[in-house]
Amino acid sequence: MAQESLSLFAETYVRGHVIQEIFYNEENWYGVFRVRVEETTEPIKDKETVVVGHFPRPHEEELYTFYGEWKVHPKFGSQYIVSRYERETPKTKSGVERYLASGLFTGIGKKLAKRIVEHLGVDALSVIADDPDQLQAIPGISPTRAKLIYDSVLEHRSLERTMVFLYEFGIGVHLALRIYQTYKLATMTVLTETPYKLIEDIQGIGFKRADEIARATGVAASSPERLQAAAIYIMQEASYGEGNVYLPMKDVCERTLQLLQEAGGHTFTREEAEGALQEMHLAQKLYYDDDDKIYLPSLFFAEIGFAKRVRYYADREPETVFPASEFYSALGKVEDELGITHAPTQREAVEKAVSSGFMLLTGGPGTGKTTVIRGICRVFSQLHGISLDLKKYNQHENPFPILLVAPTGRAAKRMTETTGLPAMTIHRLLGWNGQQFEHDQEQQVRGRLLIVDEMSMVDIWLANQLFRALPDDIQIILVGDPDQLPSVGPGNVLLDLLSADFLPRVQLTDIYRQAEESSIIRLAHDIRQGKVPDDLLTFLPDRRFFTSSPQDVVKIVKQICAGAVKKGYTAKDIQVLAPMYKGVAGVNQLNAELQALFNPGSETKREITFGETVFRTGDKVLQLVNNAEEHVFNGDMGEIEAIFRPNENEENEEQMVISFDGRDVVYRRSQYHQLTLAYCCSVHKSQGSEFPIVIMPFVRNYFRMLRRKLAYTGITRSKSFLIMCGDQEAFRMAVENDDEGVRYSHLNQRLRVNS
Repeated sequence: MAQESLSLFAETYVRGHVIQEIFYNEENWYGVFRVRVEETTEPIKDKETVVVGHFPRPHEEELYTFYGEWKVHPKFGSQYIVSRYERETPKTKSGVERYLASGLFTGIGKKLAKRIVEHLGVDALSVIADDPDQLQAIPGISPTRAKLIYDSVLEHRSLERTMVFLYEFGIGVHLALRIYQTYKLATMTVLTETPYKLIEDIQGIGFKRADEIARATGVAASSPERLQAAAIYIMQEASYGEGNVYLPMKDVCERTLQLLQEAGGHTFTREEAEGALQEMHLAQKLYYDDDDKIYLPSLFFAEIGFAKRVRYYADREPETVFPASEFYSALGKVEDELGITHAPTQREAVEKAVSSGFMLLTGGPGTGKTTVIRGICRVFSQLHGISLDLKKYNQHENPFPILLVAPTGRAAKRMTETTGLPAMTIHRLLGWNGQQFEHDQEQQVRGRLLIVDEMSMVDIWLANQLFRALPDDIQIILVGDPDQLPSVGPGNVLLDLLSADFLPRVQLTDIYRQAEESSIIRLAHDIRQGKVPDDLLTFLPDRRFFTSSPQDVVKIVKQICAGAVKKGYTAKDIQVLAPMYKGVAGVNQLNAELQALFNPGSETKREITFGETVFRTGDKVLQLVNNAEEHVFNGDMGEIEAIFRPNENEENEEQMVISFDGRDVVYRRSQYHQLTLAYCCSVHKSQGSEFPIVIMPFVRNYFRMLRRKLAYTGITRSKSFLIMCGDQEAFRMAVENDDEGVRYSHLNQRLRVNS
């Protein structure tokens, strides 16, 4: 009886040869295969069965052991759902030949596979792995090809072992591949010897997952290594999840001990936690400051480095100081050319900018920041005799000396449109290649004037990377709106700079006549002051608020969009903004609904499915990460121009072509995770952009995100029309809630001393 009970819990398996591939998705490794069964834990009527699951592609006629469970599909009948598999090493010459020639191994075809087996026998794979020199004794194999074959054999074996190992911990294909691509042949060594390293290196691996692997590979629950790993994870979450540059030691200890308590296995003391932090400081894994502030190393040095450079530029006088008469002469010429007259505050801003080594320029919508930026560029060029004819410059030998940059591609494009001068992202200026920056303190950028727009979006790490790459004699103007959302990354750089009252700055507050005619701009300034206007529900020429229940918000948004389309607007003109991704009125749900409205499927449109998203030709899409190689950056929006099948291109793989403002970029399936639909996007992703029509729902379901800065940032994305919908009370909650939470930063204090 005891034996029968035990058998109920034994792992089931199916051992057999793959005889047919029914379906296989290279992107997520989901496959359906027909198998000729040799052995199984449960008797089956037929000698063949179907196995289904996520795993590296098996090859026909090879012998595998599949582990999992039987299930009955309502349409396809009995299937074996695979959780992992093991490949049986071929034991015959013909089996080894087929395996070597299966396409898994670089440089081996059918003829060469046959020669390898003739010379090395049925143990050819082991021989190659143990002694690659044996390959060079085979006619037709050069040292170069021998190395390719050897590397390929090792890589395939390592990948297979990695996948089998990680399946045990519920790690999916995408994450497993990311782990393998990070460590390559060292993957199993990392997993079995230093598993907590995953927390630092792999996005998506948290403490609990790494801890599970570590415990399974023999790391004791009371290990100091475990305590340190928990502290690293807490600091990463605090910095990149919450925007803190540092955490007080008390908070680090409390959060770390709480995390370990939830994980179970051993109870650490406060003294042990403080001791671990001290050891990590000595090992330079974390940094103390004032015996209280705990930093990740990169942020510790970023904060110190940025503060030093700001102090340097703020204390430095420009090499050439122009008398007032020359300034006003240059300003007059510029005003004549542009056909404008600068207001007194704008004139003050231009004058201070061209006469200072460093300056902050702030202001809300309608206060003339664009006019001032354009004036600064032109007056600076007049005073310094700089030609604005771009044809006279060469990017490498004689670069244009006025550098205009912004955190996102769309914000940089707006700078170009408003100034008539070239602008680019900060990453592009610094030469980001996806791994590192081309420009740093050793190889600095060349320029005489730098203007950074949308500074509220810049975090402390990027700010330091920029400033360390600037020449000592450049003049710097940082432009931003302090009432917008802070950076997604660590820090609150613009507000910290503004709180250092000794730094030169000009704040633009006057709303100019043309802007005053915009009820959107008036609403923005009301929100900034925490006021809900009396005319919120009044239908104005450029602004509306449609009240509805949360359940009806999506329907209302669709009706508004459909009405705009009838009037001739396109998906490019209309941007729906939501603060959250999940929920009935979240970004994900709205995108699915709006795709059906703006770009419904048809027989004439190609489409592909990636995860839960359907992409089809004509879709509006959003870039989620920086792709330096293609000069496409986080927040850029494009349109799917074409979808190609594998047999329609030289690479023999599925591809999408995305047009970004007329420039086509090709995406392979392995890059699709960089994209999402963009009919609706988050308010954070919209920063730095403007759209003719903005539609913004407000519902109480968003209560965690209903904040003044979020409402302000969202509505100021609207250029011509703003349409809000939902719950008036939810809007009021957002406007009146000025609690942005605490972001720990020491930049303000560092700016006041020569750190």
